[in-house]
Order: sequence, then structure tokens, then C-alpha cells
Amino acid sequence: MKILVSDSLEQSCIDILLHEHFEVDNRPGLPAEELKKTIGDYDALIVRSATKVTADVIGRGARLKVIGRAGTGVDNIDVDAATRRGVLVMNTPGGNTISAAEHTVSLMLSLVRNIPQAYASLLRGEWERKKFTGMEVFEKTVGVIGLGKIGYEVAMRCLGLGMKVLGYDPVLGNEVMTKMKIEPVSLEELYRRSDIITVHTPLTAQTRGLLGDEAFRRCKKGVRVINCARGGIIDETALLRALESGQVGGAALDVFESEPPKGNPLFSHPHVIATPHLGASTEEAQEKVAIQIAHQVADALKERAFTAVVNGAAMHLTLKAEIRPFVKLAERLGSLVAQATEGRLRHVTVSASGEPMVGSIDLLKSSVLKGVLSHMTPDPVNFINASFLARELGVTVADRRGPAGSDYSTLLSVRYETESETREVAGSVFGNSAVRLVQMDGFTFEVNPEGYLLIYKNIDKPGMLARVGTILAQHGVNIGGVSLGRIAIGETALTVMNIDSDVPAGVLSALKEAEGVSEVRVVRLE
Repeated sequence: MKILVSDSLEQSCIDILLHEHFEVDNRPGLPAEELKKTIGDYDALIVRSATKVTADVIGRGARLKVIGRAGTGVDNIDVDAATRRGVLVMNTPGGNTISAAEHTVSLMLSLVRNIPQAYASLLRGEWERKKFTGMEVFEKTVGVIGLGKIGYEVAMRCLGLGMKVLGYDPVLGNEVMTKMKIEPVSLEELYRRSDIITVHTPLTAQTRGLLGDEAFRRCKKGVRVINCARGGIIDETALLRALESGQVGGAALDVFESEPPKGNPLFSHPHVIATPHLGASTEEAQEKVAIQIAHQVADALKERAFTAVVNGAAMHLTLKAEIRPFVKLAERLGSLVAQATEGRLRHVTVSASGEPMVGSIDLLKSSVLKGVLSHMTPDPVNFINASFLARELGVTVADRRGPAGSDYSTLLSVRYETESETREVAGSVFGNSAVRLVQMDGFTFEVNPEGYLLIYKNIDKPGMLARVGTILAQHGVNIGGVSLGRIAIGETALTVMNIDSDVPAGVLSALKEAEGVSEVRVVRLE
């Protein structure tokens, strides 16, 4: 089999592939047109960030089985196009863990000691010692949001500096954090107590804008914030407002909402320091990811193992056509309960009745976990690693099998238990491929689980639907469909709406305050 390496990688990567008896063409800097002409001759393509692996390139890869990215981000790869063609896309999460953690701490120390600003002043011929008086981090409190691999390493380094470390992670158990000498706290308490806040979460619908106007208002006045994770987790316009008001005392940024950033007003603020996405840019990290991707690609081509597969959905292509709708249903049920339930996850039970669900229970269980964990961990989640990640996060998983019921020939249900509440949802497949949500917490209805769903409970009486619809209409939120379930006339009903767009925070607050409406949630299913 033949492998093309089209970006500059360390020789160690090439040596590993040659030792595995692959034919390797090492052609860094290969022009885009030449890549299109030659990609059809290769079984695998390995890149860094320079090569743009477009749908056109993938479409011409008649033999292409694997695309390996020596790094974490896959923005330069059309993952959807690869998925449609059945091409696995792999990255190397973890290879840059130490580099990213060290960069975070470097920015933190530079921020509190005003090092970049003082150096710039010195270059201007100034000697402003008093102007750049800094702050010690010793015995200060740092709040770490997200305690995956990088967040953990940042926390350990902060402890070594004599800092008090608070941790917030919706998945990691309190007892695990306590063993790390990290104090587990709620997000509210972390905001209130931290002198410095650093974020290390994936960028999801839930974490986008996590640090925004409301969060900054709840923080200590003069708090410093750091983002070496993903652009968009900090709302940049809100950050600028907080810096100008003095609520935020300084910010250190390595990532941005738009990269490369052009004309970003944050760069001209005297209390902002920034670097051009350098978290993984060390010689050691580059060597690690080069070795890691060589082993991953070799294992995949020889069908020994599939590690860090970004497009887990590509695994559907190896399944029988009749199974695919059930896999889709399972993943969406998992995603729904993860978004609709509060508290740290403890246990998941997946129950299947009727064929082919019962015969595919292990795959469906992994699919549910993939949907659940994709909202909780920065690590890539696929069918292969979902169960492992759940165990690593302290989540127990069980399954149950049964015969078809009287109401549905097939039924898949997910019971989701956290430290604070329990929620159960169920779905079925109608005909050959129509995926439907049919039950939630004892209420029965029929909903297409796709796009944005507005879910709420209300008193079962006339005018309730109109009341909610009026609030949505006033703010331009269009309703695509409505389904509701009730247990008895005049008691509590559950309403699920398909809506065409997200619900802004202000509108969500208005819905929660509406008379007779409660437990309002919005989820997004992709």
C-alpha cells in the first residue's frame, strides 16, 4: 500500500511507515493541482495544516482509505466529504498536551507580570517600572474550566506554583478531582472565587460564549482570563466590554473566533496579550504527533486498530443498511438527554426491544454514548472509544434486551441518571428509515429529532401553546412543528417544538417566566 505525506513532518514518521513496509512518497509542499492529479494512487494521505484536503481531492482518491492529521484540528480537511466516501479521518489528540499546558501557564505569568507590555515600553526607550507593577500567582486562586488532558496538566502546574486550584467539569467526578488536590466547585462558585480563570473545554453549542457578559458580571472584579483552548469559548465582544469597564483586569488569548484575526479591537487594549495559536508549536509536540499519526495510519491500514477517528459516522458505512437508522436514532437520543439533563452524569441504561435492535445492542450502546460524550469531553468520541471514555470518566453503563412491545415493533430507550435528576427518552424507526422520538419521562408523542428542539412542561389548559408561540414570534423564532403529550386532562403536559433557529438567552428567560410554563430547555441535534 502507498502513503503520501504532503506536509513537512519529522523523519521519525517516515521511518515508522517504511519499517511497516509501506511505500511512502514524502512530498512536502505539494501544489494543490498536483495533489488532485496524484491522490488516486494512494491508500492514505498524511498532512499537517498546510495541505487543504478538499472534497475535490477526496473525490479523486479512488484508493483512499485514511487521512491522517498530525495535530488536533481538522479544519483543513473536509470531514463530511471524507465521511460520505467512507474515508477515515484521524487526528492526534494528546500529542500536544504538555505544550498547550505549558503555553497556558506561560501566558498566565506573562499576563500577571505585564511582560509583553513592559518589553514593548522598553523598546520605545522608556523605563516605566512602576507602571508595570504585577501580581504574584502564589496563593492566588485559579479556576480551571474543563479538566481533560490539558486542563489537568495546567492544574498540576498551578499547584506547583503554590496556587489554590478550583475545578469545574460536568463529567469528571468530585472524588477524582479531590484526589488531584483540586477543589471541585460549581461554575457559579468558580466565577465568584477565582482570581484567574482558564478554559480547556471543546467548542460546542453549550460552551460557545461560555464566558460572556453574564459570566463576567458574576466574577471577581479584576479577574484575569486565559483561553488556549478554542476561539469562541470566550465572547470577544463581551470580553472587550468587561475590560473597558475594569470588571476583567486582563486577558491572555492564543485562539480567536476568527483565525487569523484581522482588525480585532482586543489587540489594541493595554490589558490584553495574545499569541498566534502557538499552543502546540514546540519541537517536542511536533515530534510526538508525527510519531503518533504514523502508528495510527499503519494500524488502520492493516486493520489492527482504529484510534482517534474524527468522523466516527464513517463507521456506519461498514454496517448493513437496515441498521443505520437505528444507529442514528441511538446517537440522537444520547445527544438529547445529555443536553436536556442537568448534573454530573453517573449512569446510563440502554434498553432495546425488537429486531434488529436487540441483535445490535452493543453497537447501539456505543452510539448512545457517542451522542452523550460528544457534549462532555474534548477528546474525539467514536464507536470504538466511547465505552472506554465512559469508564475513564466514571460513568457506568448497562443494557437491557426484550421482545417487541405492543405499541412499537422496535423501541430504543435511554435512561440517563445524574447526581441531581433522572431522565428517560425513547425512540423508534418507522418504515425503513424515519427516526422518531416517541417518549420522554412518561409522556408519549411523536417528534422528528433533528435540528433545534424547544422542550418545556406546561399546565394543560387552553392558551398555553399560543402564549409560548407569541413569545417566539415576537423574537423571530419560527416553529416548524409541535407535538405534545399529557398524562391526564388539566394536569402537566410536555411540549416539544421543532424550531428553525436557536433561542436567544433573553427569549429563553421570557419563556421560563411565562405563567404556567416550566423546565424550558433547548437542544440541538445534528
